[in-house]
Amino acid sequence: MKFLLFIKTPTPLGDMLLEADNSGLCGAWFCGQKHCPPSVDGLAPSPQNDILQKAALELADYFAQKLRVFTVPVSLDGTPFQMRVWKELLKIPYGETVSYGDIAHALKLGGLGARAVGGAVGRNPVSVIVPCHRVIGKDGSLTGYGGGIDKKKSLLGLEGLNL
Repeated sequence: MKFLLFIKTPTPLGDMLLEADNSGLCGAWFCGQKHCPPSVDGLAPSPQNDILQKAALELADYFAQKLRVFTVPVSLDGTPFQMRVWKELLKIPYGETVSYGDIAHALKLGGLGARAVGGAVGRNPVSVIVPCHRVIGKDGSLTGYGGGIDKKKSLLGLEGLNL
């Protein structure tokens, strides 16, 4: 049986809700962002948990520009297609971007694959750590981000990219 635990952690871009199960981090959302679970306001945070504590510490180090590669284990749960896309996201290095079409090409999806990739990227449940903010439009434009384009731009700026 899967047990879900959560905490809120502050970041320079606003509070994030972190959720873990017994095997890894399964959620990281900016509070109020698209696809964030319903508000947990009023609920007591989970007791201390190694995965949640590690995720919060690594996020703090990332925002302080002391960390470029996250090591907290993730426990992603999605369709087989979403899982393939999310695994590709994990390959995007800090400070670099790829397009939706690049991911579609890497997954050998063909012509309309970029749209399908966009749908899967938009459902990524582990923001920042599974770096969906590093995916941009083919023309270099900053396209959708569940946390908002302003946060995407800030995250990329933090990594040294000014798009």
